[in-house]
Amino acid sequence: MADARRAGAQMKLRIGLTGPIGCGKTTIGAWLRGLGGTVIDADEVAREVTAPGEETLGPIRERFGDGVFHEDGALDRSALAALVFSDEVALRELERIVHPQVRRRVTESVASAEASGVPFVVIEAIKLVQGGYGADCDEVWLVECAPDVQFARLVARGMDPADAERRIATQGPDLAERLAPAATWRLSTDGSPDDVRHRVGERIWSLLRAP
Repeated sequence: MADARRAGAQMKLRIGLTGPIGCGKTTIGAWLRGLGGTVIDADEVAREVTAPGEETLGPIRERFGDGVFHEDGALDRSALAALVFSDEVALRELERIVHPQVRRRVTESVASAEASGVPFVVIEAIKLVQGGYGADCDEVWLVECAPDVQFARLVARGMDPADAERRIATQGPDLAERLAPAATWRLSTDGSPDDVRHRVGERIWSLLRAP
């Protein structure tokens, strides 16, 4: 699909940004935004579609109960995360409720950004490939780092060490290797931030210069 899309004279570069939690996707997304692109973060979209008044809240309450909601009716994200990141079946059920709305809004945001004339659009998502976004991208960047670096970064963000271990375990220790076949570029962030940022800049400019 990406090849057919790029064949149109007005089409722009579309990049998928994926990889395990804590490996630097958000930082790289910020750099790409600074280089003139529009970055659509699927996690942010997921927060939007589970905000007060959104239609996902009814099915979430029905499946997970009142315990994952605050007294004012807002979703208690910490309580829900503690539940689903310790239960793979519950996580899949939550995704079945939320993902269709996320997919619709991501698709709308991509179309809007490309219509505005930005040089490239980035879709940032851990489940870029599994969610079907990768097939619509010209490039899929797999951001990865060593397990000890990953854990240290999550804890440095303020995440409880036990929670960090649970989230890493939920994704699986081989997530990067499972995503690798879909990647057009594997980017290790183990090095210095300046080195990683330089490689990102070189990559994006080479793609923008390509015929």
